[in-house]
Amino acid sequence: MMQSNSKQVVNWPLLKATGLAALVMLTFFAAPHEVRAQNSSSDTQNESVKLETETLELKTGSGTFKFVVEIADEPEERMIGLMHRKEMGLKHGMLFQFDHTNLVNMWMRNTVLSLDMIFIRPDGTIAKIARRTTPFSEDIITSGEPVSHVLELNAGVAAIIGLKAEHKVLHRYFPAQ
Repeated sequence: MMQSNSKQVVNWPLLKATGLAALVMLTFFAAPHEVRAQNSSSDTQNESVKLETETLELKTGSGTFKFVVEIADEPEERMIGLMHRKEMGLKHGMLFQFDHTNLVNMWMRNTVLSLDMIFIRPDGTIAKIARRTTPFSEDIITSGEPVSHVLELNAGVAAIIGLKAEHKVLHRYFPAQ
């Protein structure tokens, strides 16, 4: 019978980095804490419109996640959206409310940040997610079906929280779930 003298090698820097990343995500998304609205009057080249903020929740298979969103419900607000913004908090976003349920086309013109665009049906279910959109692109990003709202979050957030089509958005605009 042969015995092995091999020792297990542990990559401590990798282990520490992985553990730290997991701790940050767990603390950020799972721990109950107050969500504060931040002033999002970033440099918008004189196109900034002060929008009201509200709390919105995304219900996924792994939990419910709270975000503070600016509400873009007027034509001018929807037209400007997040154009020229250089930063946005990880738990912040913008919710576009349209007057009617329609096929919605978006683009990234003058948008510095890469975004996840979440297309939402009138009942609050997610129809489609356009992940990691390309900054400044004028390519059309379509909802693929009639929707009433679009939620824009920082690129990658939808993947981090496990958000998928058919998951729910909880907000006053949508009927009680």
